Amino acid sequence: MLPLEPIDEHAKPAFRDVTSCVKWLNQLQLTNLNLAHGTLRAQLEEFNRCPIRAKDRLKTLESMRETIATVQSDFAKKFYGKKLPLAEEELTMLVALSSLWLNMLNGYLRCLQSPDAGDSSLASEEALLTHRCLLYSGLQIGEFVRLGYEPDAASWQRFHTIYAHAEAKGLQLSPVVDKMSYADHAVSCRSVYAKTLLLHRARLTGFRRNQWQTVDRWLDKWDETYTVERQCSMSMEDAPPLAVDLAGTQGLVAIQRATAAPGMRFLAMVPLSKLIRVKTILLQQGQSTKQLELGEELNSKDCLDLLNRLHSCWCEPHTESLADFARENLPVVQLCSNLESLYAHIARKPFKPPSSSIITDKEVQRQIETFGRVLDQTDRHSLLELGFLAEEWLVEDDGLLQGHFLRKFKAGERFGLNQLVSFQKPGTPGFKLGVVALTCITRSGHLYIAVRFLPGNPQPVVARGNTCGNLLTGAVAALVLPEMSNLRIPASVILPRDWFQAGRVIDLSVRDNKKQSVTLGISVEKGSDFERVSFTFNS
Repeated sequence: MLPLEPIDEHAKPAFRDVTSCVKWLNQLQLTNLNLAHGTLRAQLEEFNRCPIRAKDRLKTLESMRETIATVQSDFAKKFYGKKLPLAEEELTMLVALSSLWLNMLNGYLRCLQSPDAGDSSLASEEALLTHRCLLYSGLQIGEFVRLGYEPDAASWQRFHTIYAHAEAKGLQLSPVVDKMSYADHAVSCRSVYAKTLLLHRARLTGFRRNQWQTVDRWLDKWDETYTVERQCSMSMEDAPPLAVDLAGTQGLVAIQRATAAPGMRFLAMVPLSKLIRVKTILLQQGQSTKQLELGEELNSKDCLDLLNRLHSCWCEPHTESLADFARENLPVVQLCSNLESLYAHIARKPFKPPSSSIITDKEVQRQIETFGRVLDQTDRHSLLELGFLAEEWLVEDDGLLQGHFLRKFKAGERFGLNQLVSFQKPGTPGFKLGVVALTCITRSGHLYIAVRFLPGNPQPVVARGNTCGNLLTGAVAALVLPEMSNLRIPASVILPRDWFQAGRVIDLSVRDNKKQSVTLGISVEKGSDFERVSFTFNS
């Protein structure tokens, strides 16, 4: 099994049995979450090193589970919505989050390995102990997955090793009571193992926080559809099985990547595929989410979308992602973010408010001092000198509606969900606008994103509040997306976030400074740094 720190006779935890632990937990102040989290982690580390009877250790750990789950859930909320890669301080907090799960794992491992130390009091609890070890190892992996980071090799090795132990002892199907599970029945090591693998497999679908919680609950309830076998069979019409190597450092892979290694195991996807398809059909026929045991947090439309995405991810063949496996000879695009930077690259000149279209003497002097000359504002090279940088990204796929991209270098801008970006293929004049729908850091440290494209070729404009009694003042860089009558998509303007108010009259100025008065309509879409708004031209 896995190595543990040696017992330390000098360890002095605040509790040594279930009675003193419950009393200590009742006195723990949870109002200061950072302090509470750090205190729990430090005391659990000390408790794990302390020489205690195995039975007392188990009872104490069981009494801590609910409090630790609550604190971990609240602590993890600090990360949701953060741009990736995380800042150094945020990464430190992620490590702290991960380490508390590992402390729980180490505590149960100490119990599991107690017979080796001459304490056989938990010999009848081996199934429960193995389940708990696998559960907390899986929770540590899941925390990285939900926050957008690929788990490291050591995390996968721990997880697979524990399941291999369950198989070796014949415990993988032993029922274990777990009041923290959403299932209404006893669970097994196999169900915990398969659930963790499937959640990891779904990480590139761009789930929101509430969707992760929903899928987590569904998988607990669907655990009777999982099998983990040494052999597999498949037919052309069925959902292909997925493979995992118990001696490997990855999660599930497509069946085409399976090898003849002795640790190779297979998850049959046909039962899960049938279950998802049946629920999808019944939803379409009008049955409620409650009737189908899908919960009441999401409406029927959102559940239907989520089920379809899960089926595509788990049960349909597709090319493995760049987030997992590198590929050679991929095309490259130039990507930039920030509305003013997008404007600069598309217009081939920096944004200047109309009143400041001529460079001032002070700006001329600054450029001469910095570059030894006055920059040509329409020169592409000058845009880079002025700080309007574009990054190189590898293209996994670039479809009509969405694309997936991997940053070529580790360093670069941080990206978050619903952020506006633009792409340009080298040597081509056109630009594509998109909205970030997924962010993920690969094990190698590169940023991987999925982008939902906006329709039409963007045109750079300057938006300015109309002087005729309009409360909006100042000018901002903006982009206009043209009307696409064949798709029934009206023209829209992309403005900085919170600049829009319905019914306001503004002026749009194109490159030749020709002004066109327009009236803003409705907010079509609101992102993290932009708002897409419909408009009508004024006569």
